[in-house]
Amino acid sequence: MEDCGSVLIVDGDSDSRALLSALFERVGCAASEADTGARALAAARSERPRLAVLEVQLPDVSGYEVCRELRDQFGESLPIVFLSRHRNEPNDRVAGLLIGADDYFSNPPPPNEFLARMRRLLARTISGETNSHARASLTPREGQVLSLLVAGRRRREIAAELVISPKTVGKHVENILAKLGVNSQTQAVALALREGLLEEG
Repeated sequence: MEDCGSVLIVDGDSDSRALLSALFERVGCAASEADTGARALAAARSERPRLAVLEVQLPDVSGYEVCRELRDQFGESLPIVFLSRHRNEPNDRVAGLLIGADDYFSNPPPPNEFLARMRRLLARTISGETNSHARASLTPREGQVLSLLVAGRRRREIAAELVISPKTVGKHVENILAKLGVNSQTQAVALALREGLLEEG
């Protein structure tokens, strides 16, 4: 992957950080490491990362809190992924996604699946920065919601498929309509099909 940019890896365990850094190096990404939430936020302020990977349990604050801070600072455009050694029940994953993460893995993650999903998130971020289409301003999650709307899914079905609440789906739909400059879901779907806003595959 060309011009992958910097990935921020936040984990109190140095072996875990080294493993994740090595994984990202395989796809041409430079890794910036932090062992605490405070250092992670300082690093992000110094250089905006292309992607943030956060262990849920950090020495100082929780990864959830770091996620909220990063969302406040960078909005929905920054992909954020949670890792957890201990909190891997379905409810934990749902909580992480509701807080604002784009994905959630056990720590250490399965390397091939993890890299495949990270490449998708990074590709969407990079295309969003260079694409002049309306899609450029949609976050990865908004793109998923729009894709499901185009596929004819109802909001409650989208919520179930993406493991988010119907209220969150509604918020994403509002953002999509505003960013695309349309007034209804029907118009958004029509524009997506007409302008080829959805990624193939």
